[in-house]
Parts: sequence; structure tokens; C-alpha cells
Amino acid sequence: MMLSARNLSWATGGIDIVKKISLDLSAGEFLGIVGPNGSGKTSLMAMLSGLRKPCSGEVLLDGKSLNQLQRRDVARQIALVEQQAETQERINARQAVELGRIPHKGALSPWTPQDDEIVDQALHDVDMEGFGRRMWHTLSGGERQRLHIARALAQQPKILLLDEPTNHLDIGHQIALLHLVQQQKLTVAAALHDLNHAAMFCDRVAVLKEGALVAMGKPCNVLTTDLILDVFGVHVDVEREGEDACHIRYRAPTMIYPVRTT
Repeated sequence: MMLSARNLSWATGGIDIVKKISLDLSAGEFLGIVGPNGSGKTSLMAMLSGLRKPCSGEVLLDGKSLNQLQRRDVARQIALVEQQAETQERINARQAVELGRIPHKGALSPWTPQDDEIVDQALHDVDMEGFGRRMWHTLSGGERQRLHIARALAQQPKILLLDEPTNHLDIGHQIALLHLVQQQKLTVAAALHDLNHAAMFCDRVAVLKEGALVAMGKPCNVLTTDLILDVFGVHVDVEREGEDACHIRYRAPTMIYPVRTT
């Protein structure tokens, strides 16, 4: 299943946030979307999921505009894990994951043992199977983030969109989570902050700067010292590891900041 953006633009308050972005997310690939804060990553993810309507352009799911599809039909194919998705409802961890089954349940569709199995597996995949009865408000930010991923997996989508999925996670769970996503038979697009995560797990990366798509391709071809300096304003060394892998080493800033005295 392919997801495509065609000349997507979005603005608010007279400010252009996303500027005529076009890209294709091919079936089975893991696309990383990187860029500085304010470069339009979250807005782009919201439009790709159908959560936000673009000011111009369109999103196509297997050639059909999302605007022409019912929201439930979209939700059966695309799952979005937002950066700041919370709930004020008094629910426990398992109930939060069970919400992922809603797109597959009609008004007269009963809950089945198969639904329980899907939820059990999703909790196991994110290492949260022992947390099912914990109330949502007692969980840490990292635990909640892992449950958001579990909810998306319980949704059984074909396309998984992740907006900074490793927020609030320690380094061990960051690596484990991205590895888990990589192993799923899904088409994935993830907005990522860590360029080494993008280089390690993604088939391709799309680089955003000030709302525009400035580069796209294999991480080892795109994440160059010149591009990283231009887009992120930092000096790095990029070490190639074979033909398709690279590792980015950040240099310490050369600017000397004044010492404040009292």
C-alpha cells in the first residue's frame, strides 16, 4: 500500500509551515523525516494521516484522495502516534490499547477473543504486558509513549505514522522500539530527532528545512556534513560503514559563551 503527498502546503496565522511537499511512501519501507524544530515535521505527519486538511495539495492512499474516504476506512489502513497524545479519561493501560480496535468494530460488533489476543500481543511487543491494570494517570511519560505504540499496533494498520516516537524513552527503549517497528510488516514514516536513529533504521530519509523538502534518499547519501551544517547548524563528522550505513559524530561548538557573574 502506497501513501503519497502531492504539493502539500499548510499555513497558520499567515505563516507558511509546510511548503509544497511531494513524496511517495512505498509499501514496506521505513521513511525517516528529519529536520530542526519548527521545520514542519508534525504538521506534515498530521496531513499524511488525514488528521489535518492541507491548505493546498492532497494526500493519496493507493491513488485515492484521503478526502474521498471515510475516516473509519482511513483508520483501518493508517495509524498515527502523535507526539503529545493524552487522555483525561479514567482508564487503565489495557483499555488505552483496546482503543486501537475501534476502527474494526461496528455498532453491533461484539468484542471477541481475537481482539484480546491482538491487544495481548501489542502489549507484549512494547514490553508492557505487566502494566495492563495500571491506571493511565499513574504511568510515566515513557510508559504512556510505549502504550501509544501498542494502541497503534493493535489497530493493525498497513501504514504506521510516528511523530517523534522515542520522546520520553530511555536509550534502551528507544533502540528497542525502533527495532520493533522496523521488524513489523508495515509501511512506516517516522519524524525523528536523532539523526543516528534515522541512519540506523530508515531505508530513506526526507530532510525538512523551514517547511520545505530539501533532500531525500538513502541516509548515507543524504546525511552529509554539508547538509547537516546547512539544515541543523552543527558541525559533524560522518563515518561511512560499508555501502549503506553511516554514523554521525557531533563536534563540540566552537562558540565561547560569556560567563555570567553575580
